[in-house]
Amino acid sequence: MSPFGRPLADGDRLEVAGAVVNLKVNRRARRVSLRLDRTRREIIATAPSARRLPEAAAFARERASWIAERLAELPSGAPVLPGMTLEIFGEPVRLEQGSGRARWIEAEGEIPARIVAMGEGEGFARAVTLIIRRRALAVLTERTAFYAARLGAPMPKVTIMDAKSRWGSCRPGPRGGPGFIRYSWRLALAPFEVADYVAAHECAHLRELNHGPRFWAHVKDLVGDERPHRAWLREEGARLHAFGRA
Repeated sequence: MSPFGRPLADGDRLEVAGAVVNLKVNRRARRVSLRLDRTRREIIATAPSARRLPEAAAFARERASWIAERLAELPSGAPVLPGMTLEIFGEPVRLEQGSGRARWIEAEGEIPARIVAMGEGEGFARAVTLIIRRRALAVLTERTAFYAARLGAPMPKVTIMDAKSRWGSCRPGPRGGPGFIRYSWRLALAPFEVADYVAAHECAHLRELNHGPRFWAHVKDLVGDERPHRAWLREEGARLHAFGRA
């Protein structure tokens, strides 16, 4: 029996083995299946039709041990502490505790770049995250300007978000004017080449609002073979989303 007092529907969410199970209908699917969404840290239970969603829910409960094992494989969150060294766009950056406003200090000689922030615990983590977000906005805005110019498109407005499902999104502007692109600030924790690919990907949407052949032709023209970057995000995305989560 449905726990909702009604028939199960596409998008309903259950809890199994401590995990969220998201029920999805995919009419192209041939069977009921389960997969782990590493970025969202949830299980997707897919059914070919709404009528078979109870079967998908029952299958998830039967595979509770498998679900628990997959969750245990995900990277766990860790506190952000002074003394840590992060990689921001592939550059080593040391976190230091200090007085005054949180700030980014560029690398000098053999001394790596630093983020200096005051406070302890969550306060220190929030200050560090703010600086990383600012760095992400600056770098991704510059790369967006570069690729928009390559495509002959008006420079879009760039903002930063913390979405769990997307690394970026693009919305066209009115009447062919400048569009709007949003990026996950967590791309700053990825290698520069990976974040740069996402910028190229979103800029390609300024010309093609789809993922058809012409869209991918734009991407390949901008960054070459995109497959290694997409693979990196699939494999490492969960680690980026775990950053700063206790």
